[in-house]
Amino acid sequence: MHTPIKAYLVGGGIGSLAAAAFMIRDGGVHGADITILEAMDVAGGSLDGGGNPTDGYTLRGGRMLTTDNYECTWDLFKSIPSLEHPGRSVYDETIAFNEKHVSHSMARLVDRNRFKLDVKSMGFSMSDRMELLRLSEASEETLDGTAITDWLSPAFFETKFWFMWATTFAFQPWHSAVEFKRYLHRFMMEFSRIETLAGVKRTVYNQYDSLVRPLQHWLQQQGVRVQTGCKVEDIELKEQDGLTMATALQCLRDGVGERIELGPDDLLFFQNGSMTDAASYGSMDSAPPKLTKRDSGGWTLWEKMAQGRPQFGNPAAFNSSIPESWWESFTVTLHDSTFFDRMEKFSGNTAGTGGLVTFKDSNWFMSIVLAHQPHFAGQPEGVQVFWGYALHPDRIGNFVAKPMADCSGEEILRELCGHLNFDYEVMAKANCIPCRMPYITSMFMPRVKSDRPLPVPLQTRNLAFVSQFVEVADDVVFTVEYSVRAAQMAVYQLLNVEREVPPVHAHDHSLKVKFDALVKAFQ
Repeated sequence: MHTPIKAYLVGGGIGSLAAAAFMIRDGGVHGADITILEAMDVAGGSLDGGGNPTDGYTLRGGRMLTTDNYECTWDLFKSIPSLEHPGRSVYDETIAFNEKHVSHSMARLVDRNRFKLDVKSMGFSMSDRMELLRLSEASEETLDGTAITDWLSPAFFETKFWFMWATTFAFQPWHSAVEFKRYLHRFMMEFSRIETLAGVKRTVYNQYDSLVRPLQHWLQQQGVRVQTGCKVEDIELKEQDGLTMATALQCLRDGVGERIELGPDDLLFFQNGSMTDAASYGSMDSAPPKLTKRDSGGWTLWEKMAQGRPQFGNPAAFNSSIPESWWESFTVTLHDSTFFDRMEKFSGNTAGTGGLVTFKDSNWFMSIVLAHQPHFAGQPEGVQVFWGYALHPDRIGNFVAKPMADCSGEEILRELCGHLNFDYEVMAKANCIPCRMPYITSMFMPRVKSDRPLPVPLQTRNLAFVSQFVEVADDVVFTVEYSVRAAQMAVYQLLNVEREVPPVHAHDHSLKVKFDALVKAFQ
């Protein structure tokens, strides 16, 4: 009798959840034969949303979505039922929500005088345009291992385009030129509307409530086991007939060691690396603790596996320089509407229609965004939540004389009020929880092609990598889409699924898109 395939997924982020769904939907694997092992006490990985109205809500980050891209994400969520609207999918409810709440930012960049800048023009000189064109046309082989600053002059990083593009996608000048080029191509449609963020789509609530919860609920209904509090310490590998295969997992479940044997037909999906690894929270009166690789569990396993196996990538390319890969975010819970009322009046946008407001002269390079309320499922009436982040948290503030890294939530709110010229009284009933993330843009670090393993590395039999740290041609990291696409590719390859993975839309080949981008570049 044929024994059914069992699948084990190490890490409970969106990549693993998506892989489990594709195995059931397209690969004919029974839900009961799929086990997800997650070290934390909650699945969802970097797509999180926690806390409560009393102690304050927390969001480490918010991912941008578009419906012009994200082919694999929507392919998945068209099959996942909404938790709130019977008979509709998560995709249906997201589309309906965005038709009702259309993004059109009126205050994308704000200067030191609290002046809303006219951002119709990108602010390029002729040499900026030529350099940008040269970079966007260069091959990935030519760009391999280089940083954006190797290709663009200092003046470029003072353009309105850079202020908007950098904060929309969280790019730093020292990040990977390859990734920057991929973004220019993948999001060429956004180039011509970057100042209004008109192409950006949002989920109904934060992404944990809107994407992770319905997906996990559906998986559990199919019989998938999600085991939280279970840390995989080692993956045993053996070489056979020139192929590497995973044979067993060594886990620590609630402090107790356990070994899981993998049968000859079993599959293993591994989330290698995590952008929110070693993240830490502060409070209204304390800065977040400064954790490092020593405090993290996210890299060790990948490092072990990659030792002596170049086909499994090179984690050191991504996790060796916290100063180049970290920033800090903050989530603010308000118990009266004063701040939202003032912000809506100042920006000209009701909450949920404006997108990021970036303080371009802020030493911290700070941005905030007011989402449509409620932003959390079950968020009570009279409570409002907004999120912000800063790309240069190691620099001294303009209004608070210390780096953001050393600031409490209260001091971050003082700095924000300074940029807005608001009386600090508007924050009288606010609770701001800062979050330090040492590796949040580690996947943007300059890299060469061999630094990232393929979703199913060459010469492996039953093993796949699913994360932001795999090599997927033409697609861009720091997106939900990247994890979902890697998962779909891995599942289809290991299970020989006949269905095609939805291709990356080549919007950058469309004459209209190219023309719109060209017109924008010359405005």
